Amino acid sequence: MAGVTDRPFRQLCKQMGAGLAVSEMIASNSLLWGSEKTKRRANHDGEEAPRSIQIVGADPQLLAKAAKYNVDQGAQLIDINMGCPAKKICNVMAGSALLKNELLVSKILETVVNAVTVPVTLKIRTGWDQQHRNGVNIAQIAEQMGIQAIAVHGRTRACGFSGEAEYETIAQIKAAVKIPVIANGDIRTPEKAKWVLEYTKADGIMIGRAAQGRPWIFREIAHFLQTGKTLPAPTLQEIHNILLGHLQNLYQFYGEHIGVLVARKHLSWYSHGQPHASAFRDKINRVGTMAEQQQLTGEFFEYLEENLGVVLKSE
Repeated sequence: MAGVTDRPFRQLCKQMGAGLAVSEMIASNSLLWGSEKTKRRANHDGEEAPRSIQIVGADPQLLAKAAKYNVDQGAQLIDINMGCPAKKICNVMAGSALLKNELLVSKILETVVNAVTVPVTLKIRTGWDQQHRNGVNIAQIAEQMGIQAIAVHGRTRACGFSGEAEYETIAQIKAAVKIPVIANGDIRTPEKAKWVLEYTKADGIMIGRAAQGRPWIFREIAHFLQTGKTLPAPTLQEIHNILLGHLQNLYQFYGEHIGVLVARKHLSWYSHGQPHASAFRDKINRVGTMAEQQQLTGEFFEYLEENLGVVLKSE
């Protein structure tokens, strides 16, 4: 979730019921540690524990140094990304590209675990492609190397985000290891969350894209799992308040110029599926100040309240 799970969004998701919110990917290349972009990605100031930093790379020693560096900066968990399917990551044999090389996976995990005193977790996919679903092997290696928990996205590297996630491999992984397994992929509703947990026997679920523009999905899922009942949809007024708070945190975190730019995609996600959302996004993408962005957002919600009543569509 690079470009999405910054500190303002992580804080919001935790407020909305997420038990853990992991940072954006941070490259293990030490030359990047001093950049403003990397500093922002590793910024956990004022964030509730546990604070988890995700690192990505292909060199065991560099990853170990990155892990130590982030622990020294306050990270309480280190998460290693071996699930990203992006070409720019896989082209340098990092992310899900590592699934092809089980020996290197073993060396990376062993080196990072031995380098830090905090728990180390791992994010993977089910394999490289549909003919090479080696997620079970990777999970067993991870357990042997001291990884404390593993999150599995139900697609291979070759799938990208196309098609539908499959959960059989996740179930196989859960049956093969004793460490906690977290299921991920296409979990967009409380009902789907319950089904995935029951089918895979996983210890938890991970939400990614479904939380974009809908951070209250975490409390909806938690309520459904605890009570078996559907939580009422948030009112327009509540959503407006959540969004305004999110915008304000983005402006404070990034400054006005970058904050306005980052806010555009969130405003697009929040407005998705609503009447005249396209026109709203067109206007939002043309303004460059906090005041203009907030004014247009207020006008959009006034329109929704006048025409849709008090409840906003969930998706």
